[in-house]
Amino acid sequence: MRRFSRFACIDWSGAVGAFPPGLALAHIDQQGAPQLIDAGRKWSRQDVLDWLLGLAVAGEDILVGLDLSLGFPFHDKGGFFPEWDESPADARQLWKLVDDICADDRHLAASSFLTHPQARRHFRHGKDDIGDLFEGGIGRLRTVERHQRATRQANSWSCFNLVGAGQVGKSSLTGMRMMHRLGGRIPVWPFDPLPEHGPAIIEIYTTMAARAAGLPLNTSKIRDAQTLARALSAFEAAAPARLHRLDDHATDALLTAAWMRSASQNAALWFPELLTPEIAQTEGWTFGVL
Repeated sequence: MRRFSRFACIDWSGAVGAFPPGLALAHIDQQGAPQLIDAGRKWSRQDVLDWLLGLAVAGEDILVGLDLSLGFPFHDKGGFFPEWDESPADARQLWKLVDDICADDRHLAASSFLTHPQARRHFRHGKDDIGDLFEGGIGRLRTVERHQRATRQANSWSCFNLVGAGQVGKSSLTGMRMMHRLGGRIPVWPFDPLPEHGPAIIEIYTTMAARAAGLPLNTSKIRDAQTLARALSAFEAAAPARLHRLDDHATDALLTAAWMRSASQNAALWFPELLTPEIAQTEGWTFGVL
């Protein structure tokens, strides 16, 4: 099993503005406690992209988890965007389409995609603003999302639903812009094979780390040092000696980095039964879902 020397979690954000407050980066070595990366710094999405590009240049032996969806539902309808002639054939083409349409949006935002006359048809934008091709209910789900909900491994939302605190569509679209601009410089599992050395990127869901740490289902967010220390102990990780930030974005990143160190050594998580080569190239997969 591939062993990385460092693990990092990026708690991502699709919020408007140069420095979204929800962005947080944490890392952990093979030993010790997780730490925030550049604690106290205000991160922009471009800053995160530059940080990843630096990892690629350095060839660092690090596993990076992104808290966003790297693909949209595809297999339920035979495509990402039915009735749209430009609907991409795979995830990388999807990333390019999003970035091309949003080329003039500052700060790697994705507002232009959501107002595009074809794209907007597929999203729930507000209570009374629903695209005519939004399927209703919670919206379309990827294979991994249907499976994780059915097996109660997680309870993630549809990327096509943009309403509510749990919506992930905006963060996923902004993340896709970043991934396109990363340009394949870092392998991304499962779209790419796990490399034998150097950095790699996976999609993660921070709530899975909270559940693995034993937190109650209705208490997945941590906002105090004592709860964070107890949760980290489940992954044999010490608590940070100093907490520069104690909001749930920072604690999500800290806890998930520690979980990644543990979970990455579980060979089964790299080979989920439902992950076919076709799904790997279109919808992708959330690491940790079996």
